[in-house]
Amino acid sequence: MTTSVIRQYWSLTKPRVVALIVFTAVIGMFLAVPGLPPLRAAVLGTIGIWLAASSAAAFNQLLDSRIDAQMARTSWRPLVSGTLTPRQALLFALALAVLSMVVLVLWVNPMTAALTFASLIGYAVIYTVYLKRATPQNIVIGGLAGAAPPLLGWAAVTGMSGASDWAYALLLVLIIFVWTPPHFWALAIFRRDDYARAKVPMLPVTHGVQYTRWQILFYTVLLVVVTVLPRLVGMSGNFYLGGALVLGAVFIWHAWKLIDPPDELYAMRVFRYSIVYLMALFGFLLIDHWLLPWLQPVAGMALQPAA
Repeated sequence: MTTSVIRQYWSLTKPRVVALIVFTAVIGMFLAVPGLPPLRAAVLGTIGIWLAASSAAAFNQLLDSRIDAQMARTSWRPLVSGTLTPRQALLFALALAVLSMVVLVLWVNPMTAALTFASLIGYAVIYTVYLKRATPQNIVIGGLAGAAPPLLGWAAVTGMSGASDWAYALLLVLIIFVWTPPHFWALAIFRRDDYARAKVPMLPVTHGVQYTRWQILFYTVLLVVVTVLPRLVGMSGNFYLGGALVLGAVFIWHAWKLIDPPDELYAMRVFRYSIVYLMALFGFLLIDHWLLPWLQPVAGMALQPAA
């Protein structure tokens, strides 16, 4: 297999999207336990989740190839350009899915495998085949599958054995679930002509750009409220809360400015900030949960007077 062909298969997995998915799953692993997560479960869980997410992305491109051909931002994809055939994409997606389930069932735990499989079906089939084409609320309803990675990571190291595991993990899912509409609708505003041409009922196409801008603002405010919950339930501390409020204030400012943007490109600026926002937010969760407790004893020892 040539390097060029390998690159085409790699692009079939949407590596940048999958990287964000795996990142939030890994953060879920670290938040699930007081110290470092078990190495075996963390490594194999990450591999299994990455394989499943890559499979879902490949299925998505396979099922969306007609739509992709009519959109400027996706017209280069391997199934559209013809560098890979639908049969090759199908076999590749199936192989990744099977391999992910083997890894998760045999070497992680059945709960993680079941949740990961449900997430894969939710995105690759329910969202891609039905919701995306059926309703302008597609990204809201279908966002649940994309919000699952922290739950999958949490399950990989705990098996979801207690009620608190479910409560805390689902809180992380809720954050990503509420984050998804303002993130994706900002992109949809900028790419609305593409979606209209492909007959995909995205909100800017069906309800207009201005309505979508107000919805982005509403969901962004709701997102900031939701991100306070980890502090309120004792899942995180004040360091996380401060970071979440600062990040949220900037997001709200961007969403407010998008109501009457300075130019057409501003929607993409909001879209890009939303990615930075989510990564930084989960980074604050990790630092607050793991790094700060580790640093406090070290700092205390450093401040003790010499004997």
